[in-house]
Amino acid sequence: MTIKESDWKKFKKVRERALQRFSQRILDECQAIIDDDAKTPHERYLDLYRLTRKRDEEIANAFNDFSRSKADMCLRLMRFHELVTDEEISGFSPEFQGLTNPDWW
Repeated sequence: MTIKESDWKKFKKVRERALQRFSQRILDECQAIIDDDAKTPHERYLDLYRLTRKRDEEIANAFNDFSRSKADMCLRLMRFHELVTDEEISGFSPEFQGLTNPDWW
């Protein structure tokens, strides 16, 4: 689905905020692993490695294919990861908002 120009302009701003939120969430998860003194340094390293591989795939799926034709899928993934607020969604056209309804996907 190709989105309207007005939705595309809003999407670009929402996408950037969502990317920053996801990045901060990942950094917070990494910090929690680093601070876990119950594990050995090597165990923490392995946990970090697994986390970053998993999150790298998730962030790539939601953010790397930045095009108007893929915006609906990217917005669904951002919504799935709870990176977009209801207020941000309400700024889109009703058609584009409908694509983020969890019952739809």
